[in-house]
Amino acid sequence: MPREVKDKPLRAIVAAVQLPSVSDVEFAASLMELRELAKTLGFEVVETFTQKRSSFDTTAYLGVGKREELRAYVSGELSMPGAESVEEIDAILVDHEISPSQARNLEIEVGCEVMDRTMVILEIFHRNARTPAARAQVEIARLGYMAPRLREAAKLAGPQGRQRSGTGGRGAGESHTELDRRKIRDRIAALELEILAMNAARETQRSRRIGRQNIANVALVGYTNAGKSTLMRALTGSEVLVANKLFATLDTTVRALYPESVPRVLVSDTVGFIKNLPHGLVASFKSTLDEALDASLLLHVIDASDPGFERQREVTDKVLEEIDAQALPRIRVFNKIDFVGAGLPPDEALAAQQACTQQLREQYPDCVVMSARNPQDVARLHAQIVAFFQRDLVEDSLFLPWSAQQLRKDIYERCEVLDEQADEAGAHFRVRGEAAELERLHALLAPAGDAAGDGQAAD
Repeated sequence: MPREVKDKPLRAIVAAVQLPSVSDVEFAASLMELRELAKTLGFEVVETFTQKRSSFDTTAYLGVGKREELRAYVSGELSMPGAESVEEIDAILVDHEISPSQARNLEIEVGCEVMDRTMVILEIFHRNARTPAARAQVEIARLGYMAPRLREAAKLAGPQGRQRSGTGGRGAGESHTELDRRKIRDRIAALELEILAMNAARETQRSRRIGRQNIANVALVGYTNAGKSTLMRALTGSEVLVANKLFATLDTTVRALYPESVPRVLVSDTVGFIKNLPHGLVASFKSTLDEALDASLLLHVIDASDPGFERQREVTDKVLEEIDAQALPRIRVFNKIDFVGAGLPPDEALAAQQACTQQLREQYPDCVVMSARNPQDVARLHAQIVAFFQRDLVEDSLFLPWSAQQLRKDIYERCEVLDEQADEAGAHFRVRGEAAELERLHALLAPAGDAAGDGQAAD
């Protein structure tokens, strides 16, 4: 893992192999994404080394010539044209998941720590996880990643590294690996039990929450850094973390849609997706993604200003399919339309935004094109969400006698009041709500109406 250095930026090199099946556009987008991940981790990427090959080198990922070029740059023997001299490189970031032996051999040849794409993502998740459940899930993923790499670490210790000092004792080599395979299995098993207990408690809380009141659920899903947190703030009027970093938030945030509607709508923000997200992380963050499974409606947030948004859309669709959420109703929200044409003169930027909006609506007829920073756009999306949950509501009439005015709050909480008229007997409401809720209200108000009728008869 990268070392922490105070008052000194961590410097990194990005290295990648482009296979014949990967287009130049896809390759460039993947490299840009890795640079953004490096930024989130606190690295300054000072140089990028790329190579086209028919396959990865089985020994050390990169070819022999490119490895020598990297070694010369790290040691200071080679300087890139137009680049400033770099005193020290802290890590080489590889844009693929490579085997433990490939990473070990590359480190030995180049003379610098090597972090593959999976390791970078795991470290970001480790730093940003806040809740006990998220921390436990990240630890499981990290342990699963570490297990095969511990064997490579033991090899570096030589023959003594594979010896044990007595029955059940620790050998000299184990001091380099810190944890052996048995301890990793035991720790993962303990963490899985903790997660099961936390999930059970969360399910109980969710059941109580939903049972107490009529609540609809919306989940924000999409590529990381697509503006989900900004949209969450705009839709709910709440303060949630907004940062221009990949995976700035990992833990699920749940807030009520504001202004509140009938039925009351809860909005949840989920962890962002990313290309080549390690499968272990998809599995370990299942509880976070469960918010998407529990939702009645998904808001698939897409960065309209990103040239590679189609690839990002495909990544999100693939992950949703992996968690069996592909059949849920969905609104595609193309966010950040105000970033389209950034850097152009105002007139040209506006024309670019209008052209992009028209193209998106032609390609995705039911989509929403907006900016989460535009109140009018947010209001329109808010109305569309409310309309979705009100599509099955029915209208009805309710009568509330003056002797039972304490039940007025139940009427306003459980349905939308369209009209209220009063006479000497009580209040007459015209309401709209779910059929089941209206039946419960009729049952609740019936005794009050009967009591009022009995009192009038006695008079």
